[in-house]
Parts: sequence; structure tokens; C-alpha cells
Amino acid sequence: MATLYFHCVGTREAMVDRRGSEMDDLSDARARAFHVIQAFIRSAGPEDWREWTVYVNDEEGEELLSVPFTSVLGRTH
Repeated sequence: MATLYFHCVGTREAMVDRRGSEMDDLSDARARAFHVIQAFIRSAGPEDWREWTVYVNDEEGEELLSVPFTSVLGRTH
């Protein structure tokens, strides 16, 4: 298990995960990133989350994975 951090970054602001979450592997981390995105889009915030991305970092700050919010929302036409 490793502690991974799920930072949500938009074009004008960022929500930094300071607590982290214990994850078994990158598959679990990807599933958690989708859960984070779904929680954000259900909350009050910008009208359009499509510019946002979840960056998954390890304890040393190395980026392991990035998941754009558009992977849940889709792209506009």
C-alpha cells in the first residue's frame, strides 16, 4: 500500500489533497480519481468542470497518473 494524493487542478485554481489516501495499486488510484471527479461535479463550483484534471501523486510528489474531468463529463460539441 502507498499513500497517494489526488490534486484537482483547473485553469485558475487548484484543490490540493494534503491528507492522501491509501491505495493498493494504480487501478485503485484510477477508480478513486473517478470517484473524486464525480464528487466535485456534484458539488457547488464552476459552471463547467471540463477544464479540470485530477493529478495523482505519490509521497515524493511524482505524478503517477492524470485523469481529466472530461473522462467523466465528455467533451462539448
